[in-house]
Amino acid sequence: MYAIYAVWKRELLVYLREKERLVSSFISPLLWLFVFGTGIGGGVYAGDGGASYQAFIFPGILTMSVLFTSVFYGLYIIWDRKLDFLKEVLVAPISRSSIFLGKALGGVTDAMIQGVILLAIGSLVILPIHAIDLLAAFAILFLLTFFTTSLGLIIGANLHSQEGFAVISNFVMWPMFFFSGALFPVSTLPAYLRIVSDLNPLTYAVDALRFILLDQSQFPLYLDIGVLVGASIVLGAIGIVTFGRLQQAK
Repeated sequence: MYAIYAVWKRELLVYLREKERLVSSFISPLLWLFVFGTGIGGGVYAGDGGASYQAFIFPGILTMSVLFTSVFYGLYIIWDRKLDFLKEVLVAPISRSSIFLGKALGGVTDAMIQGVILLAIGSLVILPIHAIDLLAAFAILFLLTFFTTSLGLIIGANLHSQEGFAVISNFVMWPMFFFSGALFPVSTLPAYLRIVSDLNPLTYAVDALRFILLDQSQFPLYLDIGVLVGASIVLGAIGIVTFGRLQQAK
């Protein structure tokens, strides 16, 4: 536990020292919400709940924010490798699971800070959010960020260049985002694309948040949570194995 805490604390301190990361990460979500959401919102179907389009896409934009932040967090593995910091961590007498979990929780913390701030902004200017709903949304975001941070770390651990990471991560993130129902109800997709959406774990995160915040959903909440828990466990296990290979190759 101390090893996990030490790695997590280092990641948090790095994040807090780079305040431009926090500021820049809000530009894209706010543009989507206040420009895209209001600019074309009047002509877009926003489900059967009667919510405005801006409110409808808020759970999706919230998901997008933590997705991009947490997946790109894997890029720091490449930086750590180039600076030989990763080698120093790998030679320490701690288990591969401790290293991975410390790194993953660092990325989760980074993304959750942004998610909480966006929730606060949404509660103030887009739709009222009750305290119990904020706690429920926080729990969903935690599962989502652990899954997506694990994905980013796995990608970063298997690559050695920033350019390669950018190509692979964008190839993964944008399809996940567009097929998640973040910008439109997945029920409007044709049948062959619904298959892709149903296999996308991000779909269930958006659906769970939309149920909590807007009382709209395509799937039962227990299914949304089950998929996110399962995805987190699977990606966490793969991440631990991946970091174990890094230890063996140090």
